[in-house]
Amino acid sequence: MTRRDIAVLGSTGSIGTQALDLVRANPDRFRVVALTAGGSNPELFERQVAEFDPAFHGLGEEASVEAAGRPCDVVLNGITGAVGLRPTLAALDAGTTLALANKESLIMGGPLVLDRAKPGQIVPVDSEHSALAQCLRGGTAEEVRRLVLTASGGPFRGQTREQLADVTPEQAMAHPTWDMGPVITINSATLVNKGLEVIEAHLLFGIPFDRIEVVVHPTSVVHSMVEFVDGSTLVQASPPTMLIPIALGLSWPDRVPDAAPPVDWTRPETWEFFPLDDEAFPAVALARAAGEAGGTAPAVYNAANEVAVDAFRGGRLAFNDIVPTVQAVLSSHDVPSEGQSMTVEDVLAADSWARTVATAKIEGTR
Repeated sequence: MTRRDIAVLGSTGSIGTQALDLVRANPDRFRVVALTAGGSNPELFERQVAEFDPAFHGLGEEASVEAAGRPCDVVLNGITGAVGLRPTLAALDAGTTLALANKESLIMGGPLVLDRAKPGQIVPVDSEHSALAQCLRGGTAEEVRRLVLTASGGPFRGQTREQLADVTPEQAMAHPTWDMGPVITINSATLVNKGLEVIEAHLLFGIPFDRIEVVVHPTSVVHSMVEFVDGSTLVQASPPTMLIPIALGLSWPDRVPDAAPPVDWTRPETWEFFPLDDEAFPAVALARAAGEAGGTAPAVYNAANEVAVDAFRGGRLAFNDIVPTVQAVLSSHDVPSEGQSMTVEDVLAADSWARTVATAKIEGTR
């Protein structure tokens, strides 16, 4: 098998470090030719550069944009947040396979990103969307009835909205099954992350929103499911690890042997599924509304949430006020008329506007 040249964007984060673990374990399959990071952990970045000796490395957004546009086989976009949009577009414009963990760039860019992508150029790295992509191999597009995204429910599964009133950042960071960065972990606690994933699933697979469901599955062994028109459902199951979707992102459509330990089927295993509590966790319904509105609404949803999460982490906003803040900002946003073309500048302007309005609303509540 030909060794693939890999550019890792966000190399010091959770996705990036695990990707480098896979490269380290499979030197015959992967070679790192570019490394970039945001700069929050320069010591780790220096160690990574010394170990992998990439042809290009750098800190910051511009470095990631440059790395994404350089010649290689796969760009892994493991950046968190809206800052990942320009690197995503750079990778697509270069014609490189994009292993996409930065869901925000697809959600923000929407049709703008899809119009830049060739068929099959974007390979999802989110565990849920990687699961869907694997299950969709089992049938044609016409045979798909619905997509079912699973959600762990986060640390507050089963609690009422009233019980969530005094949640602290430390409590929100205590995810029961996944080890992720702070923003994604809090997004999982509010279920904003699942809302973003609903929009992402719609964009990646072209399935209408009314055929994308969310169910709560606390143990995170089933990563998502595809139901077909004949009544059969294919599930993708593995222990809760990102190593499998990252490995698939780097090697798609091939699998990397022993990327992660499988489920031990000789031991008793119980799978439980529960309906989503939209009253306690309204983020998914709000994301559907933003996705259906289209245009720059998803970018506003994402940007307002990033500001609200930062305020929550800083003690300036209550946990229960994160999603209402996003909703208030969305309510103030004028979505461009249907059919109007959207530019990168439009997306970035909507992102900036949403951050300004969200900040003002949060300051006004203090």
